[in-house]
Amino acid sequence: MARNILILGASYGSLLGTKLLMAGHNVTLVCRKNTADLINRDGTEVRIKLRDEKEHRSIFSRDLPGKLDAVTPADVDVSRYDMVGLAMQEPQYTNHTVRVLMIKIAAAKLPCLSIMNMPPLPYLKRIPALAGMDLEEAYTNAQVWERFEPGLVTLCSPDPQAFRPPEEKANVLHVGLPTNFKASAFADDKHNKVLRELEADIDAVTLDGQDVPVKLKVFDSLFVPLAKWSMLLTGNYRCITPKEPQSIRDAVHGDLTRSQAIYDHVDSIARQLGADPADQVPFAKYAKAAESLLKPSSAARAVAAGAPFIERVDLLVKLISHQLGKPSAEIDRTVETVDQKLNEKIVQGGSGAE
Repeated sequence: MARNILILGASYGSLLGTKLLMAGHNVTLVCRKNTADLINRDGTEVRIKLRDEKEHRSIFSRDLPGKLDAVTPADVDVSRYDMVGLAMQEPQYTNHTVRVLMIKIAAAKLPCLSIMNMPPLPYLKRIPALAGMDLEEAYTNAQVWERFEPGLVTLCSPDPQAFRPPEEKANVLHVGLPTNFKASAFADDKHNKVLRELEADIDAVTLDGQDVPVKLKVFDSLFVPLAKWSMLLTGNYRCITPKEPQSIRDAVHGDLTRSQAIYDHVDSIARQLGADPADQVPFAKYAKAAESLLKPSSAARAVAAGAPFIERVDLLVKLISHQLGKPSAEIDRTVETVDQKLNEKIVQGGSGAE
């Protein structure tokens, strides 16, 4: 049976959207009007490399069995959908029309699967050790999440690396590292049935008889997506330096001993919250993957472009570590650098302050 999935965010969201379309499900992407018009006219193009192939393949939505459309936040009819994918950067949820849509989604009690780096607050409240912690400071506007029932929100470890090529139109996405989305289950078996259905349907898709990377993998453990925190704190946020941004590879491999110490510390925080070591990714495996990540992280690129707000998983992990009594000078230093760079535009009166 074809499911109807609403995905907020047409950039990274188009990767999950394409996988669902290939599996015969219907997808609506929520985005700005210009992007929605472009997608409704031309569809989307996701470039992905199949195993043992040297060149990326272009997968066009118009060639797929599922139906794709795109709308602005104000034009969404939430009654049409079985599930919602949250694929925008966390600061984007503070936009007025997006906030109004989020209120409607919460009221409709739709299950929400996040593929954001920044975990939604309701998901964190499902983790007993975090439920009572003061973590709102890490969010651009924590009120966005107040109406959501924790059991209806879950998180996917957003491991696949993808970006919009700057020279291309807004309906093109290039996948650099085609790893899997690792999702924690919902609280309700009824919603997990849909999630596992999507998992199986995506898994069954082939292209010219070949397997297509970037699967949806569902886990009973709430802690599997937390494995991403070690990667973000070791690589992505350390791409932000007092001067120019550096690549993820350089952030990790510039001082491998220091990188491992940060990685291990964040892993230990996840374990203290309840993660099983089996939920986590060994540092050596991450360091190997980082060798091919030759661009600065999306967070570093956003800061360099003058963004006044970015997703602050670095600050979230700092707040958790301090409240657990396990602070890290390295993490504190990273947070200080990110704060400094975000404040620079405001101090200078640049575009980020407008």
